[in-house]
Amino acid sequence: MLERVLQRDGQAVIGYASAEAFLEAYHAGEGNACLLVDAKLPGMDGFDLLARLRQAGDTLPAIMVTGLQDVGAAVRAMKSGASDFVEKPVRAATLRAAVDQAVAQSRDHGKLAAWRQKAADSLMGLTARQREVMTRVLAGEPSKNIAADLGISQRTVEAHRAEIMRRTGAKSLPALARLALTAEPVTS
Repeated sequence: MLERVLQRDGQAVIGYASAEAFLEAYHAGEGNACLLVDAKLPGMDGFDLLARLRQAGDTLPAIMVTGLQDVGAAVRAMKSGASDFVEKPVRAATLRAAVDQAVAQSRDHGKLAAWRQKAADSLMGLTARQREVMTRVLAGEPSKNIAADLGISQRTVEAHRAEIMRRTGAKSLPALARLALTAEPVTS
């Protein structure tokens, strides 16, 4: 289904049966490309494939497709080297936007820097408390634990979470994780 969506948009698509098959055929630096990889693959999984590419110094932009709808999977994908991730079921518009951005990054490393700066700028508007709550939320801590540790009410934690989402424009926790991890090289 994903291949058909991209082919209808005029994208050249090459499918591989496994991560190992991809690695066997792949030659670094070939044109403006991106890798669309599923987190769950037979044999080597998508996380390991990305880690292996990054360890080899390869900068091929990669989009992780995952059915694991949790922040931990999103964080793991980004730390494995994914430039973006999309959750199943994948909407055609979401896929197109992610691929367009990844191909643009492939063409111009300056665009990647601009994307990172934009992410960092969106986090700059958060207060210190909101950044602290965001870090704990992205670590998977429940609101009641965050509240107890910070000495505030659970309702206050929820208010901070809502304000974090509003200020950053993130529509979901995985999107917030993507934003935070994208900004990380600029802000750390």
